[in-house]
Amino acid sequence: MQKGIVRYCVAILMLLVTTCKKPYEPTVLIKGDNYLVVDGFINTSANGVTTLLLSRTKNLTDTVVSIPERNASVRIISASGSNYPLQEQGDGMYVSNALQLNGNTQYGIQITTAGGKQYASDLVTPKQTPPIDSVSWVQDTAGVHVTVNTHDPQNNTRYYRWQYIQTWEYHAQLETAWGLQNNVIYPRTPTDQVFICYRTTNSTRVLLGSSAALSQDVISQMPLFTIPSNDSTLAQRMSILVKQYALTPAAHSYWQIIQKNSEQLGTLFDLQPSQLEGNLHCISNPNEPVVGFVTAGTETQKRIFISVFDLYDWRSPRGSYNCLVLTIPQDPNDFSKWTYPDATYVPWYFATGSIIIAKKVCIDCRESGGTTVKPAFW
Repeated sequence: MQKGIVRYCVAILMLLVTTCKKPYEPTVLIKGDNYLVVDGFINTSANGVTTLLLSRTKNLTDTVVSIPERNASVRIISASGSNYPLQEQGDGMYVSNALQLNGNTQYGIQITTAGGKQYASDLVTPKQTPPIDSVSWVQDTAGVHVTVNTHDPQNNTRYYRWQYIQTWEYHAQLETAWGLQNNVIYPRTPTDQVFICYRTTNSTRVLLGSSAALSQDVISQMPLFTIPSNDSTLAQRMSILVKQYALTPAAHSYWQIIQKNSEQLGTLFDLQPSQLEGNLHCISNPNEPVVGFVTAGTETQKRIFISVFDLYDWRSPRGSYNCLVLTIPQDPNDFSKWTYPDATYVPWYFATGSIIIAKKVCIDCRESGGTTVKPAFW
């Protein structure tokens, strides 16, 4: 009898625990308010190009990746009254010409949306970013770990932010010498190959570092990312371009909140979303929040390459597609004629009296999202 009561109490307790635990849904993200988000910084490097991404906040339940802010008027303004327009490049990206901005002048951003709303940032003083000392990597059983090292001998930086761009070479699962156009099979030239592709992605995590608690302004072995062991992105060769930015203490605090909110939410014990107090304001409606913190300064970069031949026991999978091949007859009057009705197949090679065909995703590397155009830095 006593055991039965204990079981009953345990069952009731488990029911209460499971029913009381509710997912946290920040009000700002479930109301449907699409607040402006501004991501980017004012580049005061010599011939510096400023790039800003404008988008809108979305609900936690939204399935779209982003909501770009299109057809806006965006410009850099200076304390002296000069202004520099940015041109829209698509998907909410606005880019300036190569500029020669004065590092001793304060700058800000002005935005007018297609709907007529006006936004502006505070004027900010540019910061000089020290060079990147090195970008290094080490391999262990978990994969390849990429880190960055830097220092400021003047002890003036203290707060850092990094971004990186990965570009990697990959190959199709099958190589062909033949192409298909208007139902005619033709021989490909070296400039028309579809076997070798290149794909590029930008970092999405917020990467911050600080030496404020140290006697010297030194950042050592700051982790950037890890390439999992045997990952296909390192089946051939990868370029990693690391970009470094000096931050003010206020900007660093802002990005810390972004970092914690974006990477630590999800369980009962994680930090709850904080009100983001950036330095952008809606001029049309001062009560409307704006997400973003505009900074200005120089950008320093360093690029490294990692080849699969630099690694040990790296067994990258050949491909994830089922490349089952088929054999179809040739037209006896014209071997180049293509009559196969399934558009997902293309010719692989010719055999006596027949054509060996395979899925396009197995032959054309562009089907996996890359381009056959070799990057200039490759």
